[in-house]
Amino acid sequence: MAASLRRPTLFHPEAKSWRAPVTARNDAIADFHAQLPDAQPTRLVSLDALAQELGVRSVYVKDESSRYGLPSFKILGASWGAYRALVAELGLSLDAGVAAVKEALSVQPTTLFTATDGNHGRAVARIGAILGAQTEVHVPAGMHPATVAAIEAEGAKVVVSTEDYQATVVIAHRAAQASGGILVQDFAFDGYDQVPQWIVDGYLTMMHEIDQQLPGVLPDLVVTPVGVGCFAQAVVSHFKQAGRSTAVLAVEPDTAACFYQSRREDRVVSIQTSPTIMAGLDCGTVSSIAWPLLRSGVDANLTISDYEAHTAALDLQALGCHAGPCGAAALAAVRRLTPADREQLGLTDRSVVVLLCTEGARDYPIPRSVYPFDPASLTRALVQIDSSNPLLGSVPGPGETDVARYIVSWLEHRDIETHWVEPTKGRPSVVGIVRGSGGGKSLLLNGHIDTVTCLSYEGDALAGEIRDGKVFGRGAADMKGGIAAALIALAKAKALGLRGDVIFTGVADEEATSLGTSDVLAAGWRADAAIVSEPTNMELVYGHKGFVWLEVDVFGVAAHGSRYDLGVDAIARAGYFLVALDKYAQRLQADDGTGFRPSVHASIVKGGEEVSSYPTCCTVTLERRTLEGETAASVQREMEELLATVATELPDFGYKVRTTFERPAYQLALDHPFAKLVTETLEQVLEEKPSVVREHYWTDCALLGEAGIPALLLGPRGEGLHAKEEYVSIDSVAETADVLFRVAQEFCK
Repeated sequence: MAASLRRPTLFHPEAKSWRAPVTARNDAIADFHAQLPDAQPTRLVSLDALAQELGVRSVYVKDESSRYGLPSFKILGASWGAYRALVAELGLSLDAGVAAVKEALSVQPTTLFTATDGNHGRAVARIGAILGAQTEVHVPAGMHPATVAAIEAEGAKVVVSTEDYQATVVIAHRAAQASGGILVQDFAFDGYDQVPQWIVDGYLTMMHEIDQQLPGVLPDLVVTPVGVGCFAQAVVSHFKQAGRSTAVLAVEPDTAACFYQSRREDRVVSIQTSPTIMAGLDCGTVSSIAWPLLRSGVDANLTISDYEAHTAALDLQALGCHAGPCGAAALAAVRRLTPADREQLGLTDRSVVVLLCTEGARDYPIPRSVYPFDPASLTRALVQIDSSNPLLGSVPGPGETDVARYIVSWLEHRDIETHWVEPTKGRPSVVGIVRGSGGGKSLLLNGHIDTVTCLSYEGDALAGEIRDGKVFGRGAADMKGGIAAALIALAKAKALGLRGDVIFTGVADEEATSLGTSDVLAAGWRADAAIVSEPTNMELVYGHKGFVWLEVDVFGVAAHGSRYDLGVDAIARAGYFLVALDKYAQRLQADDGTGFRPSVHASIVKGGEEVSSYPTCCTVTLERRTLEGETAASVQREMEELLATVATELPDFGYKVRTTFERPAYQLALDHPFAKLVTETLEQVLEEKPSVVREHYWTDCALLGEAGIPALLLGPRGEGLHAKEEYVSIDSVAETADVLFRVAQEFCK
C-alpha cells in the first residue's frame, strides 16, 4: 500500500529542545518497590538482528513480560499509587512500608476501585492482595474472558460493564465514592489527578533501571506506547530532562488514536474507539495531567494496525522476548518509519534505540491484515469474514460486528474518519468520510455488509478462493465486491483535494429489513447524491420495485376431529383464498409490453394445532411486489377486496388482513443531472454504451430516495446470489471502483 494512503507520522520539531520539569529521584519509591514479592529489575535485552534490520547501531528491548510476577509493567504505577493513597487514608508516614499498611488495613478495611482494559486492573488487584485491601475492578464490555479470569484469580471482585472503557472509568469512580473506597486510576480528569500522578511516579522506576542498565549510554530514541498517557508521561518526564538529547516516538492503535488526534488538533480530543487487540491502549481520551507533557515532549507519533502489532509480537517472541501486542507496538512503530521519517528523527547507523515492551504474551483474537487494497485481495478479505444476517437461516448468523470492525480498522489505517452507528445492539453500520474543503457537492457510496446464510452454500462459504479471475464465497457478489470497490474509491478520493465530501456507509441488515440504512439516515447522514454498489453486472439501474408483506388470517371453528357438524376447517377455507390469489397473480403479471409488472405470491401457510382437531385459524403470509405509485394501503385494499369476493361465494367466510412490513418502489429520472453524469462515466470506463435498466428486486436506494437523496445502483458482475455457489468478477470490481472514483472526482470537485 502506498505510504501516502495511510495515516502519516506527526512530527513536533520543538520537542527536540524542550525540557521537562525536574523530577527529583524519590528513594521512597525504590524502597517500596523493593518490598514487593519477586522484586528485581526486568531485562534490557540487546537484539542485534533488529539493529541490523533497522539500520542502527543497537536496539534494546526493555522486557516487561514479567514484573513482580505479573505479565506487565502496570504494577509499578498501580502499586505506588495504591500505596500512597492508602498511607494518606490511614494516616501513616510515607516510609511506613508494606507490613505497616497491611496491619492498619486489618483494623480499618478499605476497598480499592479501578476500571481497566486488562493489566492495570490485575495490577491493582495484586497490590490489594499484597496489602490486604479488597479490590473491585470494573471492566468494559467485550473484554477477553481470559483477561477477566486473570483479574478474578488475583482475588478481586470483577464488575463487567455494558459500556466502553471511558464510561467504565466513570462507573468505577461513582462506585468508589458511593462506598467510601479509593479509586486507583491511571487516568486523570477534572477533580481527580493526585493518584494518577503517583502512578506516573511509580513508572519512573523503570526509567531509572534503563539508566543503570545502559551505563554511560544515552538512547537516541525511546519508543513508547500511549494509552491514557500516564506511562508515556513518565517516559517524557525522564528522557526529556536537561542534559539529554533523547527523542521520544509515541505509538497508538489505528482505532484508538486519542493522543494522535489531539496532537493533530493541538487540543485534547475525545474519540470513539473501536476494539483492538492492544487492549491496554484502547482509550478515547488522554489523561489531563499527561497531555501538557506529551504535547510538548513527544518528538513524533504514529499509529499502527492490529496486524502490525501481532506480527511484531511474533517476531519478538522468536527472539526470546515474550511480548504481547501492546508490548510489541514499539517495534511495529519503528518498523513503519520511512527513510525520511528516520532522518527527521535523527536516526543513523550510530543510533541507540530503546523499545519499551510493556506486556507479556497473552491470548487475543488473531487480527486480519488491513493492507489489502487491490480489488481481489480486499474482496477476499471481506468474504472471509462471516457476516451472515442473524435474522436469516435455520441457524442465526453472527451478524455484522466482525466485518464492521475490519472496515473501521481498514479505514482508520488510511486516516479516514470513521463513525460507528449501532442503535440496535449487535447490528452495527459503519460510516467513513473523506471531508472536502467546503463548497462542493457530497457523494454517498452505500453498500450492505451483511449476507444471507452460509448454510446453503456448497463447500467453504468463507474461503474467498480466487480462481479464473473471480473471487468465490458467500457474499462475494452480494455484495462484498461492491463494498471493496466503494472502499477503494473512497481511499483514493483522499488525494483529490475535493471541495465536497465523499461518504461511505457500510450498512447492516439489507438482506432482511434494511435496519442499517434506516439507522444511518436517522443519525443524520445525508448527501447530494448516492450510488449503491449492489451487483448489477455493470448495468446502471435507475429504478426498482418495492414490496409489501401482509398476513391474512382465515378463520374456522375449533372442534373435535369427529365433530364435522360443529367444526369449520380454517385450512380448507384458506384454500379458496389461495385459488383466488393465484388468479389475481396471473392478472397482475399479464404482459403489457414493458416486462416490468407487479407480482404477488404466498410465502408461508400456517394453521392447525393437532391432527385430531379442526383448525380455528390458518394464516397465509404474502409478498406483493409493487411499482411506483402503489402503497401499502392500496395493496391492503386490494387484498381486502379479493377476500370480500371470496366471502360472497362462501357463506360465513371469516378473515382478517394486516400489513406487517413494506418498502417503497424507487425510480430516478434518466434526465436527472446525476443520472447523466454516472451514465457518461460508466460509458467511459466500459468503452461502450452501458445498459440502463430497472430491476425487479428491492434495494436501499428507495430509503435514500425517501430521504431526498437521488440514488442509482451500479456494481460488479457476479453469479450465484443466495445460491449454493457465488462469485464476483475481479475485473468488474476494479471497473466499479474506477467509476465510483471518477464520479466522485467530477461530482464533488
